[in-house]
Amino acid sequence: MAKKKGKKKVKGYSTNEVLEKVLVYLIGNKDIWISKNKIVQHFIKKKMLREQIYYAINKLEKQGKILKNKSGALQFNQSTLTKGQPIVGIVDMNKGGDAYVIAEGHTTDIFVKSGNINRALDGDTVEIELFLARKRSKRQEGKVVKVIKRHQTEFVGVLNVTKSYAFVIPDNNNIQVDFFIPPSKTKNANNKDKVIVKLLEWEARKKSPTAEVVEILGKPGLNDVEMKSILVAQGFSLNFPKAVLRETEKLNTTINNEEIKKRRDFREVTTFTIDPKDAKDFDDALSVKYLDNGNYEVGIHIADVSHYVQPGTALDEEARKRATSVYLVDRVLPMLPEKISNELCSLRPNETKLCYAAVFELDATGKVCKKWFGRTVIYSDRRFTYEEAQSVIETGEGDYAKEMLLLNSLAEKLRAKRFKHGSISFETEEVKFNFDKAGKPISIYVKQRKASNLLVEDFMLLANRLVATSIFEKEKKIKKNIPFPYRIHDVPDMEKLITFNHYAATFDLELDLTSTKTVAHSMNKIMKTVNGTPAQHLLSYMAVRSMSKAKYTISNIGHYGLAFDYYTHFTSPIRRYPDVLVHRMLTRVLNKDYNANGDSLEKTLMHCSAQEIKAVKAERAATKYKQVEFMLDKVGKTFEGMISGVKHYGLFVEIMENKCEGLIPIETLPFDKYIYKEAKQCIVGMLNDTVFKIGDIIQIKVTKADMEKQNIDMELVAISAPVVDGAIA
Repeated sequence: MAKKKGKKKVKGYSTNEVLEKVLVYLIGNKDIWISKNKIVQHFIKKKMLREQIYYAINKLEKQGKILKNKSGALQFNQSTLTKGQPIVGIVDMNKGGDAYVIAEGHTTDIFVKSGNINRALDGDTVEIELFLARKRSKRQEGKVVKVIKRHQTEFVGVLNVTKSYAFVIPDNNNIQVDFFIPPSKTKNANNKDKVIVKLLEWEARKKSPTAEVVEILGKPGLNDVEMKSILVAQGFSLNFPKAVLRETEKLNTTINNEEIKKRRDFREVTTFTIDPKDAKDFDDALSVKYLDNGNYEVGIHIADVSHYVQPGTALDEEARKRATSVYLVDRVLPMLPEKISNELCSLRPNETKLCYAAVFELDATGKVCKKWFGRTVIYSDRRFTYEEAQSVIETGEGDYAKEMLLLNSLAEKLRAKRFKHGSISFETEEVKFNFDKAGKPISIYVKQRKASNLLVEDFMLLANRLVATSIFEKEKKIKKNIPFPYRIHDVPDMEKLITFNHYAATFDLELDLTSTKTVAHSMNKIMKTVNGTPAQHLLSYMAVRSMSKAKYTISNIGHYGLAFDYYTHFTSPIRRYPDVLVHRMLTRVLNKDYNANGDSLEKTLMHCSAQEIKAVKAERAATKYKQVEFMLDKVGKTFEGMISGVKHYGLFVEIMENKCEGLIPIETLPFDKYIYKEAKQCIVGMLNDTVFKIGDIIQIKVTKADMEKQNIDMELVAISAPVVDGAIA
């Protein structure tokens, strides 16, 4: 990983993570003095290195956070809890009412009990105060002192009307309060209608906030109502404000010669787009030019959103607020109005378009010989779907076959270098649906990733990596830090990797945990071993869960999963706000303006990371809803499934043919009494030693599909092809 100037980067864990782990350990033992050797031995057992621990202890001593007595023993300095700047973070609430606050500068989330939430809601930006937990805890605890900013003021739920008042129970289980609706604020909605309510006030002494109905969505169960409900439940607005639409309509749609003269002209260079067949916006294009020296010039041209979306406008503020487009199973909630995403900034064929580009000269081995960044003007010659591009790659025939085959060859070389360097290959399955006219799912399939998909991906990764690298190179040259939106991915937590190894062991597979580099290479080896087997989807999913979450920040530590020292998001400004910021910052650097408000930029990036999490939650909720709906008419039918999870309360089973997951309660398992063995991730019969573990293939019957609870219930029919002695059957 990259080394940040002035910060020590140690093997295995990030510096901040080591510091926090040592500090939390001392907080948990606050009443006793502990020798330095005992601390080191404690963390060595957790696979951390001696040099990491000594470095953390020395730094915490200098910061005054730990004390040392005459014999050299250490203790947490409790007086530091009341010192320092207020801690600001974002609330991530769970269904039980407790919360974890994601705070800047804290690798580990801060735990807040339900009684210390102080009227904060899921996603809110809050100020918290740290304190010592009453019991020994692995996490730092705190309480909310003040709500700085509401993540959302509109919520979706079911209206319940009584004679004297009304209240709304929110759909989002992480919102742990009902909303009181005065009789005059119901907007004539009927009892049990799905509605959107706006929070008006929440008095300190009141248990529930007061709200008003602002929109009636309709009756629960209707497809459009439920999809909209999922979006609003995660805090996304369904409509653009009038001020945003007015600004959008006033945007200049013509591209004059004066603007073209400011840009590098690629209109005579072969250029095309490759996108899904149902795509409405085309935000990236590839240009190909054969050079006289035998090399190739490849341009990655990205829609120039920053040309149209200017800082300080209502349009920019709304894009910042949304931060991302949200892709549900049957629709897209865009970050930008359709006129921008589908017209002005869509790189449609046979139209002159404004772009921001990363242009590279590559030799036959895929080595980058030269690079250039700047604004371009293009004229796309052809719009390929992924299927059309794949056909050209496989047959060698069709439009621009020579250029397509060249790009594919270069992409393969770039990919091979990336994997050799330690990039991890996660071939996760993406579930897709076919719908009838009413929006009901009639079939489920898994989206296939082929050479054409990988071709585009590899060139986007190249652009993202080298844009970020160029900022680092500029910093070295001018000897000055440049605030810039990096996309980082920390090294994985050792405990999560050990958990993954428990799952992998059921398939007679194991990670090499010697170092972060051996983890990456052995992870790729595992993924290659299970490729094409029933275990692939399960282990890919568990591997992703074992990794840290990628996020946006100005503090670069590299991207572990991709094995890049420097990485950013440059290639999708239509659907990601950080990409817009990258274009703006790159423009400033190219114009030799290196000044930017780092604190303000970091806060925006923190918001974007939080919004990304909300979007993922919405996308998963929509997929789960449609899977349960798909199984409604399958109740009573028998399917082959694979055990995908084991808990004390039962077996999670994924149906092989449609990827729908359900639960077999442990009390319904036949012929025996069963116990859960957490260490081995299995359920074992007490009498006949029957074992159910992850990866076993069994026959199940669907007994219930509950749309309200979003659950699929199952029962065991037969054990059809269990995993024997840990090997893949």
